[in-house]
Amino acid sequence: MIKADVLVIGSGISGLSYAIKVSEQLPDAKIIIVTKSDEDESNTKYAQGGLAVVTDFKNDNFEKHIEDTMRAGDGENKREVVEMVVREAPTRFNEIVEWGANFDMKNGEFALGREGGHTENRIVHHKDITGFEIERALLATANSSPNIEILDHHYVIDIITQHHVPGKEVSEGDINCYGAYILDEKSKKIKKITSKITLVATGGAGHVYKNTTNPTIATGDGIAFVARAKGKVSNMQYYQFHPTALYSKINGMLFLISEAVRGDGAKLRTKKGEKFMHKYDEREELASRDIVARAIDNEMKISGDEYAGLDCMDMDHERFLEHFPNIYKKCKEEGIDPFIQLIPIVPACHYLMGGIEVDRDGQSSIRNLFAVGECTNSGLHGANRLASNSLLEGLVFGHNAAIKTVTLLNENNFNFDDLKAVPEWNEEGMKIMDEMVIISYLRKQLQEMMSDLVGIVRSNRRLNMALQKHQEIAAAVDEIYHYSILSPQLSELRNLTTVAHLIITQSMEMTENKGAFYNKDLA
Repeated sequence: MIKADVLVIGSGISGLSYAIKVSEQLPDAKIIIVTKSDEDESNTKYAQGGLAVVTDFKNDNFEKHIEDTMRAGDGENKREVVEMVVREAPTRFNEIVEWGANFDMKNGEFALGREGGHTENRIVHHKDITGFEIERALLATANSSPNIEILDHHYVIDIITQHHVPGKEVSEGDINCYGAYILDEKSKKIKKITSKITLVATGGAGHVYKNTTNPTIATGDGIAFVARAKGKVSNMQYYQFHPTALYSKINGMLFLISEAVRGDGAKLRTKKGEKFMHKYDEREELASRDIVARAIDNEMKISGDEYAGLDCMDMDHERFLEHFPNIYKKCKEEGIDPFIQLIPIVPACHYLMGGIEVDRDGQSSIRNLFAVGECTNSGLHGANRLASNSLLEGLVFGHNAAIKTVTLLNENNFNFDDLKAVPEWNEEGMKIMDEMVIISYLRKQLQEMMSDLVGIVRSNRRLNMALQKHQEIAAAVDEIYHYSILSPQLSELRNLTTVAHLIITQSMEMTENKGAFYNKDLA
């Protein structure tokens, strides 16, 4: 058994900024960060567009940013949370600049971009790899902190609660988190890491669909193991599909064509080159993501085409190369010259607005368990996230969670009586899976079902079919789980199955269309 004061699950902007804050205020606290891949592999790393923050107070203000966020969220946001995040944004942004993150400048000021749903230029960025730059700076700061230990290739199987105490009766309103069971992929051993405070910062669940902009690690792990521990999870019906991912015939992670490209003037076209956004919204290419994604999806259904096009041909080529060097490089690698032809694009699963319910301090419904970032339903995004508000959410809630954590650790009022009865992980009688093809097959089945039946546009009939198909897949996964020695692949499949069930059932409970959720039978 390994003991820590704080266990952080995930090494993106949320987990790292939180750990750094706790470390700065409690230099004697033992902080362990576990991440299931390399320490820098996270959704943060792939965030291209930037971070939304009011810095130009001559042309912009907090009220405009607040209203843009509320409008994008279709009024389902918690206004008090939106106001808190937007007003704290400049302070939190200045902190990561102090930690060494670099952002593009122009004439001594931050160069500001604009993305869909924003009424002003307020996106700070580092070329088209903003998330990569933030991740670099935060990792350097965390690695220089003597009381922070980062364990890579450590996969969390489940959080430890009273549910693991033999014979213990647990009520939903009285659940405690004591740490987690964690698989060390290098030693193949399952460790019991106990902690006074646990933070879940595991990101999204994009790979519940067959096409996503998310890295392969985004399998909804945190949401799934909190749901299994009877923590509150909500708004899972709200999944944002990014309008413009680079089309590929191969399923999996698709390359994102940042919304900032449309912010700089790129236009959407059908495969034949015809414009269409004017038919759907007066803001055309700069409408919110749910509107643009549904418009592209509808045009593809009408034409039968596999993709639509993004027209960058009339844009300033020098400016494009300066702002979007990696997008240009990727297109050229795929045999596409964006200056003389349309970039083939499709909508792809991008960002989950729902997740673990948390308060303003990032506290979940489970005692001593915090959660921050895309794995949460914080009230910031409502039914649809405004572009570039996600990195901001990680910073603000990471800060608030850290302040609350420091208070709790200083009070040191923790009851670990139940922990003494929590057993070590027991694999006695379990077998190593000799055919991983079964895991791959079930995962593909799940992803195909979710993409076909629970995608951008849903219907009552499709949702009912999805629920029936899900029951078959879930039964097969449960059977394998109960006789197999655990592997990351099996755990991920189990988590994706849990997440899919939450999305389907919470979609079925909807009585009206809101934001990213659209059921044609409710139209």
